[in-house]
Amino acid sequence: MPVNILMPALSPTMEKGNLSKWLKKEGDKVRPGDVLAEIETDKATMEYEAIDEGTLAKIVVPEGTHDVPVNELIAVLAEEGEDPKAAAASAARKPASMSGAPATKAPPTAPQVGTGAQQPSAMQPQPSRPAERPSAPAQPSRDGAGSKGRVFASPLARRLGKEAGIDLSRITGSGPHGRIIARDIAAAKSGKAMPAAAAAAPSPAALAVQIPSDEKIRALFEAGSYEVVPHDNMRKVIARRLVEAKLTIPHFYLTVDCSIGKLLSAREEINAAAPKDEDGKPAYRVSLNDLVIKAWALALQRVPEANVTWTEGAMLRHKHSDIGVAVSIPGGLITPIVRHAESKPLSAISAAMRDYVARARTRKLKPEEYQGGSSAISNLGMYGIKEFAAVINPPHATILAVGAGEERAVVRNGKIEAQWVMSATLSTDHRAVDGALGAEVLGAFKTLVENPVLMMV
Repeated sequence: MPVNILMPALSPTMEKGNLSKWLKKEGDKVRPGDVLAEIETDKATMEYEAIDEGTLAKIVVPEGTHDVPVNELIAVLAEEGEDPKAAAASAARKPASMSGAPATKAPPTAPQVGTGAQQPSAMQPQPSRPAERPSAPAQPSRDGAGSKGRVFASPLARRLGKEAGIDLSRITGSGPHGRIIARDIAAAKSGKAMPAAAAAAPSPAALAVQIPSDEKIRALFEAGSYEVVPHDNMRKVIARRLVEAKLTIPHFYLTVDCSIGKLLSAREEINAAAPKDEDGKPAYRVSLNDLVIKAWALALQRVPEANVTWTEGAMLRHKHSDIGVAVSIPGGLITPIVRHAESKPLSAISAAMRDYVARARTRKLKPEEYQGGSSAISNLGMYGIKEFAAVINPPHATILAVGAGEERAVVRNGKIEAQWVMSATLSTDHRAVDGALGAEVLGAFKTLVENPVLMMV
C-alpha cells in the first residue's frame, strides 16, 4: 500500500511551508533517516527526513512551491515490493488533502510545547499553538498510532527505544507532527530529550480580543495613500506570540544602572591577550554583549530561585543557565540559545554567538538551537537605545533588556564626575519571580558587571 508523504509541521507554529528543494528524485530508493527535501518554515530552512522505507514513486509538489499547507500531499512512497507506477497512479486518483487516506507518513499534530520550542515572541520569533486553527484530525499511521494514549514513533525509533529501555511515552518527538524519530532516542539517552509532560500548556484561545477588521482600519485612510504589504509567516507568529505573552503573563519591570568602566577595561585586556595566527588574526574577539551574557548566566546561578519556568502544576527550577539572545533577521527576530553559559569561557560564548548570528540570518539554525532556554537577553545598545523593557518570551520567567553604554554625569562623594554607565531592565513573570527576588537577581547582575573579575572565579 503506498505511503502518502504530507507537508510536515516542522515547528509548532507552522501552518504553511515552502518546498525549497527535493533531494531525492522519482525512482530513488529511500531509507529511514534519508533527507527527502529542504523545507522553509517561518523560522528556518530545515531538512525533512524519511521515516519509511521504499521507492519515491511520485513527487506531487515540485520544488520551489511556496505556501504549501501542512498535511498537504507532497509525494508518494511505494513500499518495498510494490510497483512504483501503480503507487503513483493511485495517488493521482486521490485528492491531495484526502482525510482517511489509507496510509500517511504524518501522524496527528504533535502536542504543543509552550515554548519548549523557542519561537517568535515578545522579543523574537517563538512558536505557539495557533489559536485560529483547530488541531488536525488524527490520521492512521504506519506504526498504529492514532488512538488516544498511543505513541507516535518511527519503526527505527521504536527499535532503538526498546533496545535502550526508554519509555517513548515520556519524551516528545521532533519529527513531522511530533513523531518520535531516531535522534529523539539519542537525545533521551544523553538526557537532553524534552519530557512529554512539558507539552501541556494553557491555551490563550479563550481570551477574546476585539480587533477591528482590515476593512475598518483601511477605511480610516485615504485610498491609494498606502501600500499593502502582506504578512509573512514569521511576522504572523511574532504578532500572535506578542499578544499571548502580554495577555497571559503578568509582567513587572525593574531597572538598574551599572557602571561599566571596569567591564570595558577587562574586555580590552581579554582581546589584547587573544592568541594570533600566522596572519595576525586573533583567535577570538569578545564583545560587550558576550560579557553581558556571561554576567546574566552567573547571576541566575547565584539566585537559582529566579532561574525558573512557571507551569500550572509546579515551578521548574533549572540547573543551568541556558541564555537566549535575541538576533534580528530579515522579517523578524529569533533567539538562539547559549547552553550552559555559566560554565562556558568568554571565548566560547563569543564563537557560539558569531556562528548563531551568521546562521540565523540565513535561516539555517536547527530547532534545538533556538528552542528552550531558561532566560533571555535583548540588547539594543548598538542602536543607541538608552533603556527599554522587553516582552517575556514564554516559557521564560525573565528577560533582560540591555541599553547602550554611555558616558554620564554621576555624583560621587558630593562631586560630579563622568562615568561609563549602562542601563538594564529586567522584565519578570510575577507568577514565578516576585519583586524582591527580581531585585536580588538584578543586583547580582550589577555586581558582576561592575566587578568583572568575579566572573573569572
